Amino acid sequence: MPRPLSKLAPAWWDYTTLDKEILDDAARLKPKDLLQLSRPGFTVKFYDTVEEFYAAEALEYIVAWKQATPDNPAGICGPIGPTEQLPLVARMVNAMGLKLTNAHFWGMDEWVIDGQAVAESHPLSFARCDKAMCFNRIERALRMPEANMHFPTGDASAYSRSYDAIRCVLMQGGQGEIKHWAFNDPIAREGKYKHQPPTPAEYRALKTRRVKLHPVTITQNARTSGGGNVSLVPTEAMTVGPQETWKAEKVSIWHPGHHDNPFGIRLSALMIAKQIPDAAVPMSLLADHPNVQFNYLRSGIGSVDVEMH
Repeated sequence: MPRPLSKLAPAWWDYTTLDKEILDDAARLKPKDLLQLSRPGFTVKFYDTVEEFYAAEALEYIVAWKQATPDNPAGICGPIGPTEQLPLVARMVNAMGLKLTNAHFWGMDEWVIDGQAVAESHPLSFARCDKAMCFNRIERALRMPEANMHFPTGDASAYSRSYDAIRCVLMQGGQGEIKHWAFNDPIAREGKYKHQPPTPAEYRALKTRRVKLHPVTITQNARTSGGGNVSLVPTEAMTVGPQETWKAEKVSIWHPGHHDNPFGIRLSALMIAKQIPDAAVPMSLLADHPNVQFNYLRSGIGSVDVEMH
């Protein structure tokens, strides 16, 4: 049977092209059902307060950086979205007096305009945000060396190779409305992928690269970062790939409830738990990663019941 066209963007793949039974199963999940999706290799955790949620997210940076030594440098790959944890990370580092000499950080992605990653002077720059909200708030004596901060803004191959040279303890992220981590969006429905999306193996082989963004991702970023001004949002980005993601010892995804919706944060968990990887839902490919954790703010889980507003 041919797969249906997307209801969101017919020229693209996305979750609306899945079998209806999977979508219906996800919509039926109650919060208690989400907790029961945990299995070896996939953990679901709930947090009762906003403070606990973002403190726990910030602590992942500290746990990773404390493992770094001169002989075994280590680090974390982190997102822009959520960002609320970033100032907390700086406060924790300062309070502990944690020297980041051997610690590393990878930025997940960056916007591209006219074929080039944007400079830190651009108001939407992710590197700019990381530094303003976290790294520039750390006391100078404790700060991470500039050379230990890796952003996918120049040589993508060098950025990719850094995951072989340095231990990535954790890759942390959020989930976009198109069910991506970083900017690993579903691809356009064209060429050899006009009738079927890439196989999970084909998608997992992708490295750090320049990507065209799904229309839903552009709209979401306008909503979350630009007050709805779609014309402000670039249509391309550099992004860390699945290849680098699978070099991270653990992948930790944080769901505060305002990046993706109640249905979306159920669907990806169901597909990972039941091991249903599908490249139309890139987050579902984490079903094959050996150590994934989903973190939910309990008040952000919401429901998929019909409500008229």
